Amino acid sequence: MTQVTVTTRDGAVHTLECRDGLSLMENIRAHGLDELAALCGGNMSCGTCHVLVAPDSLARLPPVGVDEGYLLELSPHRESCSRLSCQVTVTQALAGLAVRIAPEDA
Repeated sequence: MTQVTVTTRDGAVHTLECRDGLSLMENIRAHGLDELAALCGGNMSCGTCHVLVAPDSLARLPPVGVDEGYLLELSPHRESCSRLSCQVTVTQALAGLAVRIAPEDA
């Protein structure tokens, strides 16, 4: 289990015990944080699992892939720290990762 901190849109902070090997999106949804829509179920076709990664955590993630980058480009809320949580696999190397759920796209 790897500890990850998730801040929801209303500013509530949740410390989650995440299962290694699952995506960040799967872990967030498993903990009942339903504001992370993840409409496509992690198939990287919707962009509704958009999170903003804390700057001090960003360097520990692999680079954004081409398809992920394309979906993020479609969001008016994209920032340099944007990631699709379905593309982040939780491992012990990410212990202490902090993310904020991005504003919902209109």
